[in-house]
Amino acid sequence: MAKLDVLVSYANHYLQVEEGEDAPGAHNGLQVENSGRVTRILASVDSGLAVIKKASAAGSGSLLIVHHGLFWGGVQPITGTFGRKLELMRAADMALYSVHLPLDAHATVGNNVLLGKALGLRRLEPLLGFGRSGSFAGSRDELVRRVMKTTGRVPQVCAAGPERPRRVGVITGGAGDLLEKVAAAGIDTFVTGEGLQWTWLRAEELGVNMIYGGHYATETFGVRALAAHLAKKFRVPWQFVDHPVPL
Repeated sequence: MAKLDVLVSYANHYLQVEEGEDAPGAHNGLQVENSGRVTRILASVDSGLAVIKKASAAGSGSLLIVHHGLFWGGVQPITGTFGRKLELMRAADMALYSVHLPLDAHATVGNNVLLGKALGLRRLEPLLGFGRSGSFAGSRDELVRRVMKTTGRVPQVCAAGPERPRRVGVITGGAGDLLEKVAAAGIDTFVTGEGLQWTWLRAEELGVNMIYGGHYATETFGVRALAAHLAKKFRVPWQFVDHPVPL
C-alpha cells in the first residue's frame, strides 16, 4: 500500500505538471482524491463512464491514471453522467490522476518518445516542444507497417511525401492541425493520431506524408509506462484498463 499524497507529489515532480501550458480543461494532477491509500494503480487513456465502471470493479483503494481527465468542458453540475462517475469512484474509494501535455512531452514515459522509439526512429529530438522527430532507415511502406504493428490498427495514409522519409515527426492524439508547423520544421512524414479533413488536402499541397494512427491507439503508451514506473517505485501492482475508441 502507498500513501496517495506521497505518490501524487512524486508524480507531479516527475512529470513537471506545474511547468508549461496546456488546454484550459486539462487540470493536470490529482482530480479526485480517495481516503488516502493506494493499493493498486490503474491506467487508461480516457475517463469516460465505461472506463470508470471497469476500473471500479478492480476493488477498493485504486488510483486511476488517465491522459484525458474529467474537466474538458469546464465547470459543470454534479448531475447526470458526471455525477455518476463521481459516485462510482467514491463507492470504490478510487482516486483519479490526469496528465495531458506533460505526459506527451516527457522524455522517458511520454507518448511521443515511446511511439517514436517503437517505430524505430533514430536520433530523436524535440518537435514543437512536446513532440519528437527522428530519422527512419526504411521506406514509407515499412514505416506504415510499423505504425500498424505498434498501434494494432490499420492507419489512414496520405502518401503525398517521399517514398523514403528523411525526417519523421511524431505527435500523438489529435495533432493533425499542427501540420503546417510540423512541415515548417523540416518534417516530410508526420505520424499523428487524427486530423480534420483539410489536413489531408494540405498535406498533398505541402508534399508531406501523413499517417493517421488513431487518437486512442497512439496514446496508450504514456499511461502504461507511467503506471509501470509508479508501481515499481511504490511497490504496488498495476494494470491497464482498455477501452478502445476506433478514431
